[in-house]
Amino acid sequence: MKTLQTLTKVTLIGVTVAAFAGCADMTPKQRNTAIGAGAGAVGGAILTDSALGALGGAAVGGVIGNVVTDDKKHK
Repeated sequence: MKTLQTLTKVTLIGVTVAAFAGCADMTPKQRNTAIGAGAGAVGGAILTDSALGALGGAAVGGVIGNVVTDDKKHK
């Protein structure tokens, strides 16, 4: 069971890193939503030590990243 949890954490971190590589042409709102989701997933996985916690953290982090960013484009 510990192997599965470790594999889940490593996979989430890898997906987060890959997602950040594609953030170059995103709007600030999209970028902050992705960053919030990635940070929430890692935080949820660490705090709950489960994949379900990681998914919940990603959802909450993504919503927070989306809500706190203005809709205006910053130039």
